[in-house]
Amino acid sequence: MQYPLAEHEKDKITSKTGKKFTDITLDEVMKNHVSPDDIKISKEILKAQGQVALEADNGPMEKNFERAAELVDVPDDVILKMYDKLRPNRSTKLELVMMAQELLEKYNARNCARLVMEAAEVYEKRGILR
Repeated sequence: MQYPLAEHEKDKITSKTGKKFTDITLDEVMKNHVSPDDIKISKEILKAQGQVALEADNGPMEKNFERAAELVDVPDDVILKMYDKLRPNRSTKLELVMMAQELLEKYNARNCARLVMEAAEVYEKRGILR
């Protein structure tokens, strides 16, 4: 895929629901033919953006897109809870470990779970756990 995807790969871009990028127009929104889920990004597009980053020799950015792709199927309230718990002095180590376990077991978000576990270890070393 060639970046920017919206310019070069327009026909291949789909939303979380499978709606094509080119079918999401103001006219379709006004007709109520576009739902909120229709404008959420798909895992495939996030992974494609990660591939573009990797090809540009930006491994860290590729990992960010990989984690983002894992979060597509995680409910918004769980993501918001995760962000809140990852703030310094907001969680115990056990709470972070349990959150990582939920991400892994319930949502198969392996890389996100690993990131939360790494945060738990770093927070413990820095003394910023609750």
